[in-house]
Amino acid sequence: MAAAVELVNSAEDPDTLTEIAQLDEFFAKHGYTGAHARTRAELTAVRAQRAPLRRLLTADRDTAADLVNDLLAAHHAVPRLVRHDGLDYHIHAVAPDAPLEVRMVVETAMAMIDLIRADELSRLAVCADAGCAGIVLDLSRNRSRRYCSTACTNRNAVAAYRARKTVG
Repeated sequence: MAAAVELVNSAEDPDTLTEIAQLDEFFAKHGYTGAHARTRAELTAVRAQRAPLRRLLTADRDTAADLVNDLLAAHHAVPRLVRHDGLDYHIHAVAPDAPLEVRMVVETAMAMIDLIRADELSRLAVCADAGCAGIVLDLSRNRSRRYCSTACTNRNAVAAYRARKTVG
């Protein structure tokens, strides 16, 4: 889910997914396997998934379930157990040679299944910073994460500090 959130948030200002090298870094950072064409067309296709994934990550539970079903059907996802690269059995739902953007979407849809079934969509939210529309993935025990990044957290902490200083 962290990969999907980072992918969606890469569309925020400034856009952090504009070069093939950035996609290469994203691919490696999030442990994607399978085909990676490293082309401008692949980058464009991955970037095009940010808006649909944002809709999915910000949807209410029933809408998210419908979107997951639609995405899995559209990509002919057939879950299967696989082992590779030193990892024990886990689920893949599309072939490793499927286009990268398809694998990203299907993996996100599969992760959303767990959140929907556990009624844990509250783990996903829009950043509390008034000037930001980033997605927050809150995996904290006390569900206290409000901001999508350290930059948003720091900006709001400084603003709160300054507000307290002007009042006091």
